[in-house]
Amino acid sequence: MLKKRIIPCLDIKDGRTVKGINFVDIRDAGDPIELAKKYVKQGADELVFLDITATIENRSTLIELVKKIATEINIPFTVGGGINSVADVAKLIKAGADKVSINSSAVKTPQLIADISKEFGSQCVVVAIDTKYESGEWKVFVHGGRTPTQLKTLEWAKEIERLGAGEILLTSMNNDGTKKGFALDITNQVSKAVNIPIIASGGAGTKADFKVVFKKTSDTGALSASIFHYGEISIPVLKEYLKTEKIETR
Repeated sequence: MLKKRIIPCLDIKDGRTVKGINFVDIRDAGDPIELAKKYVKQGADELVFLDITATIENRSTLIELVKKIATEINIPFTVGGGINSVADVAKLIKAGADKVSINSSAVKTPQLIADISKEFGSQCVVVAIDTKYESGEWKVFVHGGRTPTQLKTLEWAKEIERLGAGEILLTSMNNDGTKKGFALDITNQVSKAVNIPIIASGGAGTKADFKVVFKKTSDTGALSASIFHYGEISIPVLKEYLKTEKIETR
């Protein structure tokens, strides 16, 4: 069985780390470079950097900030936000990213998943799914959760795998920032429907939330932001707790 991964997420807006609830009510969470260094010291398994307004503002990701963070860390580094082409990916890889995360651009142009995978390998391609449960089903949203699509989450996840993605970052918008636990139902459905790793995101509030998502679903990673940024739970304490629960982390 794959060892589980604990992954802090830096949501970036105007060069600062921020955090919201249900994708709104954004507040400051600190300097991204200092947070990145802290998480490496604490034993994070990977780090995710999401430029959350790049797509909305129709611009590319903050390359210089990516470079600065990359020079300070020695763990796998995923970068997302405003990626629309293979050329954009090449710039981020050159800046120090190990993987890229695409969302709105993947929905708009699914072939981009295949193109990036062909150029850099499937291990480089993380497709983020922002999903929301409404009117009895889980649907895919784009543009930082602002725009609904007609895509059903489960079908989109299968298509993502078929096109060559190496991983899915699955965020429940209903659970995001609520600290009421991960969305176990959709996480379980997606992890059973595909054969690529799933990272669960949205809703972590306690150490037990991580235990539950790892025990009740077959995801291989759990991502969180605010509980780490604001010091509510430290990564070493979380990993020690998971160890006592017989859950192996990297």
